[in-house]
Amino acid sequence: MAEIWAVILAAGKSTRMKSDRPKVLYDVCGRPMLSYVLDACRAAGAKKLLVVVGHGRELVMEAFRGQPDIEWVHQAEQRGTGHAVLVCRERLQGFAGHVLVLYGDGPCIKVSTLELLLRCHEETGAAATLLTAIWENPPAYGRIVRDDRGALAGIVEFRDSTPAQAAITEVNPGYYCFRAPDLLWALERLDNKNAKNEYYLTDTIGLLIRDGRRVEGLPGASPEEITAANSRAELLDVARVIHRRIVEFHLANGVTIVDPETTFIDGRATIGQDTVIRPLTVIGSAQIGRNCRIGPLTRVCDGASVPDGTQVGSFVEVGA
Repeated sequence: MAEIWAVILAAGKSTRMKSDRPKVLYDVCGRPMLSYVLDACRAAGAKKLLVVVGHGRELVMEAFRGQPDIEWVHQAEQRGTGHAVLVCRERLQGFAGHVLVLYGDGPCIKVSTLELLLRCHEETGAAATLLTAIWENPPAYGRIVRDDRGALAGIVEFRDSTPAQAAITEVNPGYYCFRAPDLLWALERLDNKNAKNEYYLTDTIGLLIRDGRRVEGLPGASPEEITAANSRAELLDVARVIHRRIVEFHLANGVTIVDPETTFIDGRATIGQDTVIRPLTVIGSAQIGRNCRIGPLTRVCDGASVPDGTQVGSFVEVGA
């Protein structure tokens, strides 16, 4: 497979969060949500991560300082998703490989799904491949428009859609893979003739199709994976998804979690086989050995190391 880079859009403000803090730095199970997107791209094979920052960029850059595969790109003025990728133009010049494009506030994407996207893109030789999701009664995502043969015909932003287009259940969550030269060609031809007067990345798909270049739409994402955190309520939804995955991972590896509803486990924690986690327990990015008993009413802090066979808890036993 050709070399893979990723462009991650992380310049947005926290308008609906009612906050001055950059949205991508909000905590999800102990980590900034941007970290999940970065790690997913790395695990899928991306060698370079171009992270587009704007609002509060110094805070974002400081949070990920010392990660050599990240190149920061400043979007001084937020003029749409297409413009956000366009500011990476100089970095992409001369690169002939594949470019993943994702949003930094979508931490629920799975590595296996990105691998599926990349595999489809490589095998079909497409100029662009986008991941789609089938969602009954979908929210305000862009709608996938297909022709009579089922081939991808374009994407219509929800606010620009007709009633018939708004009723389409196949949506665009914003996960793309482009051949770099085709991406740059399309970006140069974008305009902002739409309801928001912005440059939409989605319009690159129509441009490529009209030019006769192959574009694939792969319905491979679940609604859960495309859950983004644009408000504090949506942040809770995202955290529930990540929390459940963390719990399921440890259960599958021989850990007993008595009450997942009252247990918090950082996604970086390691827990040995046959360890039991009792209710009302918080585990940071710690290392816990095998055959331990943790909790109830216990906090294991970041960086802690709990040896095999240890019992840790805040409890009082009554009776013999």
